[in-house]
Amino acid sequence: MKGTDHFKRTIQMFLEQRAAEDELFAKSYRNPAKNIDDCVTYILNYVQKSGCNGFSDGEIYGQAIHYYDENEIEVGKPIQCQVVVNHVVELTEEEKQEARRKAVAQYQQMELQKLQNRNKPTAKKETQVQPSLFDF
Repeated sequence: MKGTDHFKRTIQMFLEQRAAEDELFAKSYRNPAKNIDDCVTYILNYVQKSGCNGFSDGEIYGQAIHYYDENEIEVGKPIQCQVVVNHVVELTEEEKQEARRKAVAQYQQMELQKLQNRNKPTAKKETQVQPSLFDF
C-alpha cells in the first residue's frame, strides 16, 4: 500500500461520511472504476508535483473528492512514502472488540508463561560445608 494505513483510513472515513451526506457524491463514490488505493496515489502525486510539504485538511479532502468526481483523471505512478496524519481514527465497534480480544489473548498467554516458568523445577545447588575450627 502507498502512504500510510492511517492516511488511507482517514481519507476513506471522510469520503464515506461525505457520501452518506451528499447523494450526488455518493454516486461518484460508488463508481466501480474508482478505489481508495488509486485515490491515495492520486493525492500523493498531487502533493509531490506541488513541491509543498504541508496541506490543510480541506486541500487533501478536496483532491480526494476531485478524484472520485472526475471520470478521466490521471492517477500517476505509485509513490513509496510515509504520510503524517494529525487525526485520530475512530475504530468501529467491531474493530474495538477485535482489539480487545487480541489484547486479552496476549495477556492470557503471558500469564500462562509466567505460571509455567514458576512451576518448573529448578536444579538445587549442593553446597559443600567446609568445617570450621570450632567443629573439631
